[in-house]
Amino acid sequence: MKKKLFYVLVMLILAAFSSSIILAGCASSKASESGAALSKEANTVQDASRVVESAQTTEAGTAQGEQAAQQDQNQSGSNLPVIQPKIIKSAAASIEVAKGTFEENMVKVTKIAELMGGYVSNTESYSDADGKLTSGRIVIRVPGEKFNTAIDEIKKAGELKSISISGQDVTQEYVDLGSRLKNFEAQEKVLLDLMNKSTNVKDSIEVQKELSNVQGEMEVIKGRMNYLDNMVGFSTIDVIVAEPTGAPPIQGGGFVNAIKRGAEGAIKVLNGLAFFLVAISPILALAGIVLLIIWGSIRSRNKKRAKRAAEAAILAQTAKTVEKKE
Repeated sequence: MKKKLFYVLVMLILAAFSSSIILAGCASSKASESGAALSKEANTVQDASRVVESAQTTEAGTAQGEQAAQQDQNQSGSNLPVIQPKIIKSAAASIEVAKGTFEENMVKVTKIAELMGGYVSNTESYSDADGKLTSGRIVIRVPGEKFNTAIDEIKKAGELKSISISGQDVTQEYVDLGSRLKNFEAQEKVLLDLMNKSTNVKDSIEVQKELSNVQGEMEVIKGRMNYLDNMVGFSTIDVIVAEPTGAPPIQGGGFVNAIKRGAEGAIKVLNGLAFFLVAISPILALAGIVLLIIWGSIRSRNKKRAKRAAEAAILAQTAKTVEKKE
């Protein structure tokens, strides 16, 4: 009876122990499943937040990019330089003035340039056979906006014989030079930054060499732009001023006028002859040298012949003397 009770108690204890183990296993499996589910849910939430943050960042970046592009467009549209046409104007005129008024009219053209705010660039004067200044050339430069006014004033200085006006459009060249200058300025800035960041002598020398080339190109472009600005700002007018040319006809006939005409003809002939002699003087000199050489050679040959003849005569005379003695 006691043994049966003992077996019954043992069976009850084993049953209770096994049930507790089963319950613990179920609880642990449920806990692991719930933990995995919670972890998975947490990961899902984290991924979703990352996606949202990425989308927000992308949207913000796109918005900033659009805003920056809009600002650049607005700035570029508002800061675009207005390029005025750049035209180099020039003119060449020829005027005839009254006899004896050449110098007076040269001074008048000079004053026109000064009154227009310009200056005289070059002058040349020529005299006639009597030594009087009767013709010349004067080059003036006046502000571009006073170009037409200056032309009108020059026409009043005398009788206009000829005139030509030209204009050269250098706007495109000027714009191209400006663009090249900006590119070189950007390169200069980059090279200066590299020079400040260089850590050894070799890099510094290479950067300095490239910087010198860039700055040299910049100086060339600036010089060309300054030249174009000067040529556009001041127009050039080339004026020829001259008195009437040609000798007046000789009035009447008579013995005195005939002598004058004959003297003038003789002078012209002598002038032509002198010009001809001067023109052929090198040929004459060369011909003289050749004749001297030929004459010298002939003279030398004649001397040799005479010497040989004299020697032959002496020998003949000696032979005759010897025969007589024998």
